[in-house]
Amino acid sequence: MAWKVLVTDGLEANGKEIINQNNTVIDKKGIEAEELLTLIPEADALIVRGRTKVTADLLKAAKNLKVVGRMGVGVDNIDLTAAKENNVIVVNAAVATSEAVAELAMAMIFGLARELPRADATMKAAVWAKKEFEGIELMGKTLGVLGYGNIGRLTGKYAAGMGMRVISFDPYRDNYYMRSNGAEKVSLDELYAQSDFITIHMPLTPETRHMVCDKSFGKMKEGVRIIDAARGGVIDEECLLAALESGKVAGAALDVFEKEPPVDWKLIHHPKVIATPHIGAQTKEAQLRVAHDIAEEVLRALDGQELRWRIV
Repeated sequence: MAWKVLVTDGLEANGKEIINQNNTVIDKKGIEAEELLTLIPEADALIVRGRTKVTADLLKAAKNLKVVGRMGVGVDNIDLTAAKENNVIVVNAAVATSEAVAELAMAMIFGLARELPRADATMKAAVWAKKEFEGIELMGKTLGVLGYGNIGRLTGKYAAGMGMRVISFDPYRDNYYMRSNGAEKVSLDELYAQSDFITIHMPLTPETRHMVCDKSFGKMKEGVRIIDAARGGVIDEECLLAALESGKVAGAALDVFEKEPPVDWKLIHHPKVIATPHIGAQTKEAQLRVAHDIAEEVLRALDGQELRWRIV
C-alpha cells in the first residue's frame, strides 16, 4: 500500500528518498495551521519539527492519520493525550541529534569559562581589554548534569575528558547506569551545592517547568555557571536574570527560551549571558541522521513493524 506522508517543517533529501521509494511525500514546508487543517484529512502520516503545533483539533480532523513523526527529541508541541485518544502513534528521532546538542553544551561551557563572546566583541570594537578577561579552567571543576539521557550522558563524557568531575540528578537512572557512564548519582540538592557548572538536559513537563528557580539558586554555589540546551521553561528566566544581577550566577549560556523567538530580551542582553537561537540540532550531520531516522520510523509505524522510538 502506498502511503501519503505530509511534511510541514522541511525534510532533508535523504529522508524524502526513503519515503518516496514506494510512497508519496507531500512537502508543505512553512504551512500555516489553517491550511494544515484542510490537508490533514488525506494524510496517513505527518512529520513535523518544533514549529508545527499538533493540536487536539488537528488530530480530530486527521481521519486517516496513523502516525506523527517528530524530527528531534522533544514532543512538547504534540498533544500526546489527544494522539492516544485518536489512536495516532507518535515517534521521534531520539538519538540522531544527541552528538550535536552535547557538543553545543560543551562549547557553551568553554565560552562561559573564558568569556569568549565578550572577548571577541571587544576585539571587533577595536578595544584591547586583556586585563578584563581572567577566566577559569575546567580541570578539577564539577559539572552537574540535570538529566542523564543520551545528551546528558554524552555531555558528561566530553566533560570528563576535560578532567571535570561529573555528577548527575536523574530520577529515572540508577546508580549502576550512572557509574557505567562516568557520573556519580546525587540528589538535586547535592547537585546544586557541589556544581561549578550546571547543564540542563531534561524535557519540559509540568514537573520540570521552572524547576530551576529562586529556591534552586539559593542552594547553588556562589559564581555557578548555567547552561541550557534542552528546553526553555525549565529555568525561570526572571529568577535567572535576578541571580545574574546579584552575582550568584557568574554566567549563563542559553540555546532555548520560554518564548521563541523571545518577547522580552533583557536576559539575552545581559553581558554575562551567551545566547543562541535554538541551534542545538543544527548541524549538517545531525539533520541527515534525523531525516533518515524519522523517515524509517514513520514507515515502520505505517507498516505495523516494531518501533524503536515510540512515545505513545
